[in-house]
Amino acid sequence: MRATIKSIARDLNISHMTVSRALNGSPNVSEETRKLIVARARELGYVKSSAANTMRGDRTAIVGLLLPNIINEFYAQFANTLALLCAEHGLDVVIHLTSDDSEKEHQALLRLQGLQAAAVIMVPTSQAGLGDFPIPQSMMIIDLIRTSEHPQPSDQLLLDDGPSIEAAVDHLVATGRNNIGFIGADASLSSGRGRFAAFRSALQRNGMDVDRRLVRTGQPSFNMGHDNAVSLLDGAVPPGALVCGGFEISNGALEACLERGMQFPEGMAFVGYGDPPAYKWIAGGITTISLSTDDIAQRAVAMILDSADERPHSTGRSPTALIVRKSA
Repeated sequence: MRATIKSIARDLNISHMTVSRALNGSPNVSEETRKLIVARARELGYVKSSAANTMRGDRTAIVGLLLPNIINEFYAQFANTLALLCAEHGLDVVIHLTSDDSEKEHQALLRLQGLQAAAVIMVPTSQAGLGDFPIPQSMMIIDLIRTSEHPQPSDQLLLDDGPSIEAAVDHLVATGRNNIGFIGADASLSSGRGRFAAFRSALQRNGMDVDRRLVRTGQPSFNMGHDNAVSLLDGAVPPGALVCGGFEISNGALEACLERGMQFPEGMAFVGYGDPPAYKWIAGGITTISLSTDDIAQRAVAMILDSADERPHSTGRSPTALIVRKSA
């Protein structure tokens, strides 16, 4: 038989209201009585009912996480760190993978709405997005890395990577590189627009124009990075340096270079994005734009914990840094 507040009260011969107050941390219960009730609840395997809490108007402890995939090392690390931090605060993470498909995103949000999730952290799809999806006012939305149009205003947690991309271009120019190429997400993604804008701005500041023959954009993936790097390396104007604007894009482009047996930076300078452990050792060290999954996850949890208070929607930015190694 399932343990309930009433069965615990009956066993201890006290009122069910006292049991409820004790299990919900009310200060109006003596410490001795609280310990007695908690001990009996543990003996019986009592579990709080999320449905009952919701009926009382309490927020659930469910946090949704919508990611395009977890093959991407950043997404996997972020999900792991977020889940650990949420557990410390009594929050449960439910992960949905969207494959960057707006219909899958829509269905995931419907399921999370059915669970009455308190918050959803999501990497918005590159398609039309939520459209007229009726997001409940009680469900907090945090856009992660990318932004999208929502019927309900959302919080945003973005990467402050523009300065690092500009620093990468400045460094390449200062070390004598020209014909600087770029591979990144296309303009359908806010992150793609922002990263390319930073690349273009740095070139212009250094008295250079963007050479469209050296720019490749598209939907970000390992294969997209690999195939576009091959295209650039085989092009009429091979790049003297290559800047990557995405995690999997960087890994794919790097593999294309290593397949050619390229030695950095003699043949071409290379700037990656993200800093997996192997980047310290590959080809003597890969210059890259580094970011902290710990910082991003901590900021996300802080936003969720702060959401109980009346406050305007906010935008948080996690810093990045250019790490210079042998490849540039």
